[in-house]
Amino acid sequence: MSLTLQAFQLRTQVAAVIAAAGSMPAEAQQVADNLVLANLSGHDSHGVGMTPRYVDAVLEGGLKPNTGIAVRVDIGTMLALDGQRGYGQIVGVQAMQLGIARAKQHGSCIMTLGNSHHLGRIGHFAEMATAQGLVSMHFVNVLSRPVVAPWGGGDGRFGTNPCCIGIPLAGGDPFLLDFATSRVAQGKMRVAHNKGERVPPGHLIDEHGAPTDDPGVVVVPQSNGLFGALMTFGEHKGYGMAVACELLGGALTGGGTWHRPADTARTVLNGMLTVLIDPAKLGTQASFEVEARAFVDWLRQSPPGAGFEAVQIAGEPERKARATRERNGIWIDDATWGEIVAAGAKVGVAVSADGL
Repeated sequence: MSLTLQAFQLRTQVAAVIAAAGSMPAEAQQVADNLVLANLSGHDSHGVGMTPRYVDAVLEGGLKPNTGIAVRVDIGTMLALDGQRGYGQIVGVQAMQLGIARAKQHGSCIMTLGNSHHLGRIGHFAEMATAQGLVSMHFVNVLSRPVVAPWGGGDGRFGTNPCCIGIPLAGGDPFLLDFATSRVAQGKMRVAHNKGERVPPGHLIDEHGAPTDDPGVVVVPQSNGLFGALMTFGEHKGYGMAVACELLGGALTGGGTWHRPADTARTVLNGMLTVLIDPAKLGTQASFEVEARAFVDWLRQSPPGAGFEAVQIAGEPERKARATRERNGIWIDDATWGEIVAAGAKVGVAVSADGL
């Protein structure tokens, strides 16, 4: 079973749950807007299905509502920020606003953000930067139950550790590369499990280290109480990128890395290293705009390969999904909706699709 809701309906329902969990109205609305935007963008793994985990994290004390960033170091072109376990949708935006202002002023800014609760879709922050004409690079680690196996390993040792690069393109939409270093995001396995789907070979190993197509091995404990693990993309290359994200997003930011046994905490902490560059201050603005556009046009001139309609640029699938889902609504599987309803009940909110 499933249901389809309009974006405004989901925003209203999710904001009510987040507010009941302790957030002020403006914070609750910003978190809800961000989650729904992820759904609209086609990334259901980072959308409203995260609401139950956020409620649990607040109740266990790992997520602190109504908490902003603290500035630990500020030398103009370099910022060290502490998210203080606030909502990532809040502290991440605050950090980016500060970093963008410094990059516009000085031409660049290197910014670290540690101890943020789940930042959500990292592409959102790259979109903030490219909208201001800035290039942005983001390296993120994940402090939660480790769900990704090292190349050559047989169990989870680190998180999905995303990397994101945003590049403005003059006269057009930006290039927005946003990917987990695992073959797929953990949240996509939660969605697949809730839908009762299997996944293609090469994505997962079970709790014994053997290949499997059952997404449930990384969602619910198996018969021995252990979990399986996701694989990295690109074999050893994706593994190397994942380690880089852990070292840069975790160790360098001060937020920490994962090197302890798994626990059952629902809290998800992120660290993020962000590099912002203003091409206008670099002296290459004119040639950058011409060369970037020429290269993208060159790519698009390639004839479609078998099974494809046209060459796409990173960011286009998300923009296309937004247009479609704004028009047709957002599909929510029955299991995910049931989890959202249960999360509302934990904080005294009756969530219902009826009468919306």
